[in-house]
Amino acid sequence: MAEDAQAPAQRRWRSPCPNCGAPVEFASPASSSAVCSFCRSTLLRKDDELLRTGESSELFADYSPLQIGTQGALQGEPFTILGRVQLAYEGGSWNEWHAFFEASGKSAWLAEDNGRFVLSWPQSDDALPGRDELILDSQQLIAGRAWRVASLQACTLHAAEGELPEAPRLGEAVLVAELRSAQDEVGSLEYVEGAPVPRWSVGRAVELAALKLSNVREESVAGVGGRSIECPNCGSPIQPQLDQSQSVSCGQCQAVVQLGQTGQALSFHKQQLGGGDPPIALGRSGQLALELGGARLPWQIVGFLQRQTSEDGETFPWREYLLFNREQGFAFLVDSSEGWSLVRTLTGSPQMVGSTARWQGKNFRLKERYTATTTRVLGEFYWRVQRNEQGEVADFEGPGGEILGREQSRNEVTWSQGRKLDATEVMAAFGMNSAMRRAAADVNPVNLGDSLKGILIFLLVAMLLVGFVKACSDDDCDPVRRGFGEQSLEYQQCLAGQRSSSGSFRVPSGGGSGGGWGGGGHK
Repeated sequence: MAEDAQAPAQRRWRSPCPNCGAPVEFASPASSSAVCSFCRSTLLRKDDELLRTGESSELFADYSPLQIGTQGALQGEPFTILGRVQLAYEGGSWNEWHAFFEASGKSAWLAEDNGRFVLSWPQSDDALPGRDELILDSQQLIAGRAWRVASLQACTLHAAEGELPEAPRLGEAVLVAELRSAQDEVGSLEYVEGAPVPRWSVGRAVELAALKLSNVREESVAGVGGRSIECPNCGSPIQPQLDQSQSVSCGQCQAVVQLGQTGQALSFHKQQLGGGDPPIALGRSGQLALELGGARLPWQIVGFLQRQTSEDGETFPWREYLLFNREQGFAFLVDSSEGWSLVRTLTGSPQMVGSTARWQGKNFRLKERYTATTTRVLGEFYWRVQRNEQGEVADFEGPGGEILGREQSRNEVTWSQGRKLDATEVMAAFGMNSAMRRAAADVNPVNLGDSLKGILIFLLVAMLLVGFVKACSDDDCDPVRRGFGEQSLEYQQCLAGQRSSSGSFRVPSGGGSGGGWGGGGHK
């Protein structure tokens, strides 16, 4: 045991591992536990000695740019990532990173949340609810503040590494309850088996770029990316591109394959072949702004879904593209008969007053409610896509083309926010081709200006619409089926138009696929 006087920023405590003899160093005087990087023994620091309390499991491969030793700053105060714990649940796993702030000597947790990050601080309160009091979407009052229960997820503490504020009890069962507030905060209650009170922390979403990180992993694709998996249905090779993917479709037979924690194929379900390629190809990249007038960011299309709802015996389909940006996480580009929209999940929970949702000082009126069913998927997804996955959806409209969406699955309620897009913005972002022209003409009239270009675009769209309506007027929509495919959105819309006495049809305007957001508060 010795003290390192050479450390420039702080005094470090070092001692040999009692199991293998390798040096174990503590950078934070507040850390009471560590995991030996050589033999993975879990160690408890007690006075001037280390006690071995167990052994950590191997960490699941992850895509995070964070690693032990990553440094950053929040509001001018520097911090260093000293350790992490990994929690596993039925649908996958997520990391929580121990961030130590040198100036104040405080520890916080930087947790992954659907490809985004939430920085949370431990809190103490004597009046925390019991686990039996929590009901999904119910309101809880904690320390005089209102919270909405957004997720309930049973999981286990799977593995740990580095320095931690307290000794991890590996394998322990944990119920994680995620709460969200109208102030855009995320609260986390962790009910550990046998513990008298839950752990309580409160945090907010943070952008990695704002943290000015250094010593990060250069490549976000790890573990799975770069190697092939054999499709369990047809034997064709499948090569996931993102390590966080939990489901991936086979390019040959279109089976949806569920992936294990280390990338192996666990199970699959078949899909009906056909339907054609998405109008915007998988893998294509484009630049879109999340907010009107905001900075355009690069997004890559990694997944594609066709979803639908039914009303009075009629079916109304639409498309959703799953977009990925390394720093921003995921977003959805929605293509429906009412136009295009770009949405992503919220970390907070809007307030409901009657049929109006209020968020950040703006009112959003309820437009419609419906049950959304996923009927076809292509590409990769960060959740495990289930056959005929369903969610109860409510769409809200706000000022200036802003939209809110609420979707409830079995164990989670998710809110998303976004904006409506003009078709020309989408086509400019991803490049225009004939398939995209037809798709845009089917679902979204282009806004016209006074310029000759606007008039030409209008004439082109009008000609395409006339041709589409004429095709749909045929008794069996054969021209549309032959041109787009039997499973295509265009053919389904044509059939819906024939069945409707008015010849019109309704498709939800946005919201994103909430069925995939379930599975734990900090996944």
